[in-house]
Amino acid sequence: MMNNSLGRKVSHPKPPFSGSESYRDKQRTRIPTKSQNAQPQFVTSLDRAFDLLHIRDHMTLSFHHHLRSGDFLINQVAELLIQKGISAIHLAPSSIFPQYLLGPLIDKGIVHHLYTSYLNGPLSQQIRSQKLKGDLIMQTHGGRARAIESGELQIDVAFLSCPVVDRQGNGSGAFGKSACGTLGYALSDMYYAKKVVLVTDTIVDRLDRFQFEGRYVDMVVQVPSIGDPKGIVSGTTRITRDPIGLKIATQTARILDHLGVIKEGFSMQTGAGGTSLATADQIRQLMLTQQVRGSFASGGITRHYVDMLKQGLFSKLYDVQCFDLQAVESYHQNENHIGISASKYGNPFEDHPIVNDLDVVILGATEIDIDFNVNVTTDSFGNIIGGSGGHADTAYGAKITVITSPLARARIPLIKEHVRTITTPGENIDILVTERGIAINPRRADLIDKLAGSPFNIRPIKDLMDLQHQISGIPHEILDGNHPVGYVEYRDGTIIDTLYCSR
Repeated sequence: MMNNSLGRKVSHPKPPFSGSESYRDKQRTRIPTKSQNAQPQFVTSLDRAFDLLHIRDHMTLSFHHHLRSGDFLINQVAELLIQKGISAIHLAPSSIFPQYLLGPLIDKGIVHHLYTSYLNGPLSQQIRSQKLKGDLIMQTHGGRARAIESGELQIDVAFLSCPVVDRQGNGSGAFGKSACGTLGYALSDMYYAKKVVLVTDTIVDRLDRFQFEGRYVDMVVQVPSIGDPKGIVSGTTRITRDPIGLKIATQTARILDHLGVIKEGFSMQTGAGGTSLATADQIRQLMLTQQVRGSFASGGITRHYVDMLKQGLFSKLYDVQCFDLQAVESYHQNENHIGISASKYGNPFEDHPIVNDLDVVILGATEIDIDFNVNVTTDSFGNIIGGSGGHADTAYGAKITVITSPLARARIPLIKEHVRTITTPGENIDILVTERGIAINPRRADLIDKLAGSPFNIRPIKDLMDLQHQISGIPHEILDGNHPVGYVEYRDGTIIDTLYCSR
């Protein structure tokens, strides 16, 4: 065990390799699959690309999700897999949204294994009905980068949507008719996939700034459209107007101020949920009042952080994914809005990932238990509704990790004796803020001491659970089936929980 700067004990990641070869040496050995001086091959259809790449059974194909619900590419590839009768494919999209039409691939046995960091939509029920022949592996964003770079997840062909590509095969998401901003989740795929295919709807002669390097690109495919950038935005990336959510946000900002977190040079990240964004706005107001300038904000970036950068409240934004079109524009225009890779963001075996420099991260929860374990992967019925994304990565790295949530949603209590699925271990969660009280993890004696005698309603987490049970009753436990259908990987590759079929 080792101690971080605020005294919290955290598990040291297991070493990824044995022997004398270091991880950094290992990961730098990837050689571009084409000659250093060769131009990538330009083709005019995905069908032709399939033939030239000899896409066949048992291959692993990867995709990124920077266009989120507006992505067209993964569905186009899915159609070709069906048309060409290819089977036993392993798919590794960085996230899966309801608009991704992967259901037929599972029904027909075309996809055997799925690797992803987030999954939402009807695919969940197919998986829980045991229609996926192999396993679902739920990774963190940093854990996915680690798995690819270590060789644990070997990608045969990476199909990467890219809003604009030049004649040398360099690519950028900063502009073009399908601009989606930074392409951070795809950089590990680009560096380590055996074959890299950029799929674009805009080709220019030369790019001066780019994230995808042409020397790693084997093929460029031009299609009429790679997606609709309006699909980047979702209802979850807006500040809540709910009075309970606003109360929680105000309390969270106040308690962080009391702890001395909001000070010159501090760094932060929030989730993209409404309450988390409301908390960021409350912190913004405190920063303006106290004339505090932070060092950086990180993660998926929204217009709220773009505004804080413009106001001079942060020196830099480190962006692994743009969550709205204002963030896309800022990434294109502002040199202090910096795109980073998922590896630089949260890979536990990266030399110095950004998450380790966070002073505070503010996250949500579907469930939390009396040991502070958090679930954002499944709902109370066991349906897969999300996944870690950067949740576990940031909770591990940040000096203070705060969960903000109402005590109940639709009369279903937030706090359980045991969460249905562990997404983020309780040892990395420090504070829970609800509308009816605040709980501090007993591991954080330093925070408990600092809050002694404060005006905040600090209560043991079990008391908060009992309070909600008095209001809404104790919910009946809904049992899973007994057949495993997937696994939750911690960021270092450890399996920390199992997903089961429907009962």
